[in-house]
Amino acid sequence: MEPATKSAITPEFVIAYRELILSTFAAEMQTTKKVIAAIPEGRKGYRPDPKSRIAVELAWHIVYDDTVFLEMIAKLDIKPAPMQAPPPTIADMLKWYEENFPKAIKQVRDMSAEQLLTPVDFFGVMKEPVFKYLLLVNNHSVHHRGQLASYLRAMGSRVPSIYGGSADEPFKS
Repeated sequence: MEPATKSAITPEFVIAYRELILSTFAAEMQTTKKVIAAIPEGRKGYRPDPKSRIAVELAWHIVYDDTVFLEMIAKLDIKPAPMQAPPPTIADMLKWYEENFPKAIKQVRDMSAEQLLTPVDFFGVMKEPVFKYLLLVNNHSVHHRGQLASYLRAMGSRVPSIYGGSADEPFKS
């Protein structure tokens, strides 16, 4: 009888994976803040198409849902959550993000390997070990941040450097 194949998903792996993703969030958060800060307060109601979200809704969707999603991961309970209304100003939204997203990151960082390996239902679509949803948080944020960045010039703002230079903020080596 052949020995069972050892899984590559070990407690050590999930801890290292979590740290890789969470350390990525710190850099991504700074970029997200730059994009949101570029929204002109007087144009935050801009939308490029009637089917699109307005800029402030899209910005709030990024910061609020990513924070709440991390909190749900830490609680091992992913379910639809009611969306709070966005803060009154872009500056207030950035303050909320700076105060709450790092707390949510800490909640996930405090999870044990056993907790991270716990299968959790994802809106009835799939059931995976909860650590696998960390990449979804990052991808969600990057996806919507790209949408928001595409609004900026049309709103009369500058596009910040994201993963390299932009016409408004050239790459500096």
